[in-house]
Amino acid sequence: MVGRAVPDAMWAAVLEGPGQRLQIERIRVPRPGPGEVLVKVAACGICHTDLHVIRGEVAFPTPAVIGHEVAGRVVEVGPGVDRVREGERVVASFIMPCGSCPACRRGRDDLCERFFRLNRLQGVLYDGATRLFREDGRPLAMYSMGGMAEYCVIPAHGVFALPESIPWRDAAIVGCAVFTGYGAVRRAADLRPGCQVAVVAAGGVGSVIVQLSRAFGAAAVIAVDVREDKLQAARRLGATATVNARQEDPVAAVRQMTHGAGVDVAFEVLGRAETFAQALSMVADGGRLVAVGIAPGDTAASVPITHVVRRGISIVGSYGARAGVDMPTILTLLAAGFIQPGAVVSEVVGLDAVPDAYERLAAGDITGRAVAVFES
Repeated sequence: MVGRAVPDAMWAAVLEGPGQRLQIERIRVPRPGPGEVLVKVAACGICHTDLHVIRGEVAFPTPAVIGHEVAGRVVEVGPGVDRVREGERVVASFIMPCGSCPACRRGRDDLCERFFRLNRLQGVLYDGATRLFREDGRPLAMYSMGGMAEYCVIPAHGVFALPESIPWRDAAIVGCAVFTGYGAVRRAADLRPGCQVAVVAAGGVGSVIVQLSRAFGAAAVIAVDVREDKLQAARRLGATATVNARQEDPVAAVRQMTHGAGVDVAFEVLGRAETFAQALSMVADGGRLVAVGIAPGDTAASVPITHVVRRGISIVGSYGARAGVDMPTILTLLAAGFIQPGAVVSEVVGLDAVPDAYERLAAGDITGRAVAVFES
């Protein structure tokens, strides 16, 4: 019954080509295949990672529909799906595990081979085809599920039941900002109570890492950014100290705050060579740098090899959490109030305002995370 109520066409944010402004366009409503679900999108986060695609800083096929932070309601299930039902409220992880590749089978669905090879490189799902088409039948690539639209198709392994108590605006950022932050803090950093932490770049994901670091028992959380409004927001979310990198040397400031020792864990959340180097220089002997930020193209950072070797410093990359294992835990922590994504959401827009929102995000004018909400 629900499936029959789905319309034939919908509105979506389409990127025609790298460097172009997003256009809100009427396209066909996608339909799910085997092992997939169709979700009526209630809210979608406006994430900085999308900007890399919009600017052409990462290789991705266009034209495409962007958007990968999705919460909504299942309106149709494809053949073979029994883990979710029509009518169920769900949140999606931006890493959409196939469930069958070697990485997924060994419990490392954050490294899903088919996700990276097919979706991230070709903009398709796991049968090698897109689910999105213009009204004249021309195909559109999918960045993750192509969630900045009224409907999207998602592999069933990537959707999870969402408690009724969590509003759509908060739920939207769970699938990327919270999911990415949890992977960084719980998996890559293996953060322990009493640790001292630096978070370099206090945007959407950085703000979540501040919250999660405190929730996991960090004794000190130092937020580093060039924007005073972001630093003030980080303090409200639990940062014990802040450093304005535009006004002072961030490495010297963090070292001074830690009595010269440095931090046990430094999170680099921006993806720039200079901030990567700064974060590495903040790490104490035996500590860890967790690299979270995605860099444009083949950006590289210089690493002082002898310093890393003699000081026993670890450098760990962290792209996201493990959907099958971690998302249920994230939702439990969310329902219990240990994670408050609503405190990160700084503004709400409609779909028609999404192109402007991405331009303001590119200019650095969005403090936390903006969310496009389609359903109250």
